[in-house]
Amino acid sequence: MADNNSLDGGESLRRQINDQVMIVQILVMIFLCINLLLIVTFFKKECFYTTTRYILFAVTLLSDSLMLFISDILLILSYFRFTMQVWLCVIISIFVVLCSVLTPVTLTAMTLERYVAICMPLHHGELCSTRRTVHCILIVHGISSVPCIVILSMFFASVSLSFYKQYQICSLEMFSVHVWQDHIRSAVQQFYFLVMCIIIVVAYIKIMKVAKAASGEDKKSTWKGLRTVVLHGFQLLLCLIQLLCPFIEAWILQINFMLFVQVRYFIYIMFFLSPRCLSPLIYGLRD
Repeated sequence: MADNNSLDGGESLRRQINDQVMIVQILVMIFLCINLLLIVTFFKKECFYTTTRYILFAVTLLSDSLMLFISDILLILSYFRFTMQVWLCVIISIFVVLCSVLTPVTLTAMTLERYVAICMPLHHGELCSTRRTVHCILIVHGISSVPCIVILSMFFASVSLSFYKQYQICSLEMFSVHVWQDHIRSAVQQFYFLVMCIIIVVAYIKIMKVAKAASGEDKKSTWKGLRTVVLHGFQLLLCLIQLLCPFIEAWILQINFMLFVQVRYFIYIMFFLSPRCLSPLIYGLRD
């Protein structure tokens, strides 16, 4: 009788996970379709691909789409317990780590662009030209690659060459061979998000002062930019909570496995998918 109950519980859990995976597939497909539509629209209108904020927005769309696609593939492979050689997982994980940092860094750059447009309107055309935007994109990618370089450097220094030929389930947890590596990775990410949060807050305060002093159409445009900064701050907050997720998952796993499955599913939807569906709402669908 106990064995039957145990079997029923296992089947129930298996069916529940399967339903959750299907829901994720539907959400990812919807977000990817919206992003693809906006990317096509971006290249069709000259006013979009010659404007700094929309160029940065397109970078965010491409980064989010790649992140959604790769993370969804890894989710499916992990669900079916599919293993791959470590060297292949390393290549895939480079894109995951880079895209996960690229989105908030680009959001910060977009916030600075709004700050320049509202608080320094006379210098906006010079500072936010198309050529300078290309330079900004290169800088953003360079800054975003630093955490990836740190994680991979620690990993390369901790494992032997034979380890890369082993077959394992691909996940970012694989790169934490020692506990101190988690601490360093968390410290780097927290530093990044602390700096970005400070930039968001300062830009918000500056734009708020301009909004109070503005009048007429300028006031309307300023408040619109202020709302955009607030939404960027909310996206960064969701991204910031991602830092705590591994610690929460590890703690819950020691308590109850079924609760761990539920919490991990909620975290993936709330703090990984949600921030990447807000960008189309902030810029794309609104404009």
